[in-house]
Amino acid sequence: MGHVEISHLEYYLPDGRVLFDDASFRVGEGSAVALVGANGAGKTTLLRMIAGDTQPHGGSVTVSGGLGVMRQFVGTTGREDQRETPGALAADASVRDLLVSVAPPRIAVAAKAVDAAELAMMAQDDEKSQMAYAQALSDWADADGYDYETVWDVCTTAALGMPFDRAQFRGLNTLSGGEQKRLVLEALLRGPEEVLLLDEPDNYLDVPGKRWLEEAIRATPKTVLFISHDRELLSRAADKIISVETGFGGGGSSVWVHGGGFESFHDARKERFERFEELGRRWDEEHAKLKKLVVNLRQAASISHALATRYAAAQTRLKKFEEAGRPEEPPREQNITMRLKGGRTGVRALTIEQLELTGLMKPFDLEVFYGERVGVLGSNGSGKSHFLRLLAGDDSVNHSGSFRLGARVVPGHFRQTHAHPELLGRTVRSIVEEEHALSRGAAMGALRRYELDRQEEQKFESLSGGQQARLMILKLELTGVTALLLDEPTDNLDLESAEALQQGLEAFDGTVLCVTHDRWFAKTFDRFLVFGADGRVYESLEPVWDETRVQRDR
Repeated sequence: MGHVEISHLEYYLPDGRVLFDDASFRVGEGSAVALVGANGAGKTTLLRMIAGDTQPHGGSVTVSGGLGVMRQFVGTTGREDQRETPGALAADASVRDLLVSVAPPRIAVAAKAVDAAELAMMAQDDEKSQMAYAQALSDWADADGYDYETVWDVCTTAALGMPFDRAQFRGLNTLSGGEQKRLVLEALLRGPEEVLLLDEPDNYLDVPGKRWLEEAIRATPKTVLFISHDRELLSRAADKIISVETGFGGGGSSVWVHGGGFESFHDARKERFERFEELGRRWDEEHAKLKKLVVNLRQAASISHALATRYAAAQTRLKKFEEAGRPEEPPREQNITMRLKGGRTGVRALTIEQLELTGLMKPFDLEVFYGERVGVLGSNGSGKSHFLRLLAGDDSVNHSGSFRLGARVVPGHFRQTHAHPELLGRTVRSIVEEEHALSRGAAMGALRRYELDRQEEQKFESLSGGQQARLMILKLELTGVTALLLDEPTDNLDLESAEALQQGLEAFDGTVLCVTHDRWFAKTFDRFLVFGADGRVYESLEPVWDETRVQRDR
C-alpha cells in the first residue's frame, strides 16, 4: 500500500513570486483525499511536483508504491499548446496511444518498441526489419503486454462500449472529453500502481460517470489524491480535505489539512478563520496595552527615578512582544463579481424545426423564449456540445432541419475545452485591452473583479484551467452578448467562482442554454432539454440524470 508525503515544500513562479514557502501534508495508505482551493492557488502544481513533472525549489516529496497519474488535460482535449502540457499526446493519437501513456513503464516502453518496429517494417520490409519486429513482439510478451491487452479490453468496453481490438486505432479526436477521461480512469483503477493522482477526474463526465467515479474511489484499496470542485463528489468520495489557500500580498499559498469529510469542511474552515481573527484581535489589544504602559512609565520615570527600572523592563517586554510578531494572517478569501449584462431581444430567442444532428440525435422541435434558463442534459457523446456549436455558428456541424435565432439575439459561446489558438502567446491584460478597446485602468478593473489582476502579465496558456474559464466568461461579459451558450462552464471553476457565475447568470438580462453535468448548478435552471439514450431529444421540467450511453452503432 502506497502513501504520499510532502515536507516543507518550496516553489517559486518564473517571475520570482512565491507559490509555496512551507507546504507539508501526508496522504496515508489506502485513503482518498481531496485537494481543494481557489483557481491558481497551486493545486495542479502540487500534483505535478508529486508526479515529477515539476521540480520543487526546496523541501521533499516522498511517494511509496507505484504512481499512476491523470493530468488535468487528458489526451488531445483541452489545449492547443499540446507540447507545453505534460502528458499531452499528438493531435492524431489513438485510443491505444492514450492507454499506453498511462500504462506502467515496462508496458509503455515495450508498446512503443512494437510501434516503431511496425513502422520500420512498413517503410522497408527486409529481413532486418522483420527480425526487429519479431524481437519487439517477444519483448512485448515478456513484459506481459498480451495480458495487459486483456485489461485494456475491459477498459474500452466499459468506457466506449466496444472491445479493444475494435477501439484501439480509433482517433482520440472522435471521442468526447468524458469518454477520454473515463477510459484513463478505468485503466488507472485497474492498473498495478498503488498511488493515484487525479487532477479534476470528474471534468467532462456525465452524471452516471460521476456516480461511477464516486463508487470507484470509495471501493479501491489504492491511495488516491484528487482535485475536484464537484461538491457531490467531494461529499461522497473524500475521507479528508487538504485546502490550498492563497496568502495576502506576495505571500505564498498555505496548506491546511481538515481531518474530516467535506460535509464538515466549511464549518471547520469558518471556525479556523474566526480563530485567526480572535488571535489577531488579542494581539492588537495586548500590543496597545504594552505601548500605553511604556508611555505612562516613561512619563512617570521622568519625575521619579525610582520608576526607571520598571520603565526599562516595560521597554524590553514591548520589544520582545513585537519581535515575536503578530499571529499569522488568515488566508485571503476570494471576491469575484461577474457582471453579465445581456439586453432585450425578441420574445422567441430560438426556434428549432425538425433539427437533426446527423448521426447523433433524431429530429426535434424546440422554442426558447427570451429570459429562459435552459439546461441541456444527457450522456457523453450524445451531441450536446455539437448542438451548442451549431447554434454558435459552426458550419462544420452536420445537420438537417432548421434553427433561427430571434431578433437582436447575439450568441456568446463558452467552449468546453478552452481550445483558443488565437490567444496563445498573449498576456491576460493584452487580450482584454486589445480585443475590447479598454484602457489599462478599465482592463485592470475588470480583471480585478474576476481575480485575474495578479495574472495580468501571464500568457493565456500558462493559466490554470479555472483561470482560463474565468477569462473566457469575462470576454463574454465585455462582448455584450444577449444569449449565452455555455458548455460545462463550472467544470474548471473553484467553488467560489461557480457561485459567482450563478449570481451573474441570475442578473443576466438575456437567454441561457447551458450543457452541464453539475447537479448543484442545474438546480438554478427553469427547464431542461434532454438528449436521450434512444436518440430522442425531449423536454423536462426537472433534471434527468439517468440517461445512459446513446444506443448507436460504434
